[in-house]
Parts: sequence; C-alpha cells; structure tokens
Amino acid sequence: MPVAHFHLVDGAYTAEQHRELLTAASRCYSEVLGSPIERVRVFIIRYHPDDVAVAANTVTDGAPAAPYFTAIVLADRPARQRQELAARFTDLIVEVLGAQRSLVRGQIVEIAPENWTIAGTAAATTRADEIADRAQSLP
Repeated sequence: MPVAHFHLVDGAYTAEQHRELLTAASRCYSEVLGSPIERVRVFIIRYHPDDVAVAANTVTDGAPAAPYFTAIVLADRPARQRQELAARFTDLIVEVLGAQRSLVRGQIVEIAPENWTIAGTAAATTRADEIADRAQSLP
C-alpha cells in the first residue's frame, strides 16, 4: 500500500539526487510502517519551472524550488507513524536535495482499507486474509 509522490521542479536536482531520494524514501517508508519493501511505491513528479509558484512568483522568475510530498497510508495507521513518516521525508528532502527545511511541505493522506486495492482486491480483504493465514501457521 505505501505510495509516495515527491513533487519537484524539473532541472533543480540531479538524476543521482532523484535516485537517492527514491531509494531512501522507499527504505524509510518500509521501516516506519513495518511494510514489506516489495509493497512500497515512490514516484517523482516533475514540474516545469514555469508551472511552480512560491509566494506568487514562479521558479522561472526566481522563486525557490520548494519541494512538496504526498504519502498515502491506510487509515488505521497510528498518528505517531504518520508524524514520523512526515518528519523523515522532510529530513530526506533536506539532506538529499539540499532544500531549505522551512520551504518543504507535505501531507499524509489516509485511505480507508476498503477504498484501496491490491491486485484488484480491497486492502481490507487482503489484510484479513493475511492475518488469517498467519494465525493458521502459528504452532
């Protein structure tokens, strides 16, 4: 389920910074949520400098390239996990991209398990099946 989007200005960062952000954010997501890394999806969405404004100025006109992230989690995740994820994603943006911390914005979007699908099946159903399978395999 874990999906994150990093909204960045095209050309503001190197390909290596993009790769480092994608891999570090994937590991971070897996660690914070205790989710298998295979389930994690992280995307960079790029915007032309003409298409981003900060304080009513476009990046083309000199505004800073202020990164923004969206992280999607199932609604039953504890607040401490959501807050840790937001803090760690902010840290990654500052460390990897060199962004000014005060310019970083982000949000954690909670999705009800019945509104998220995995391989076409509601996450609520998939999770119930996984829990039942684990219970059956206990000695």
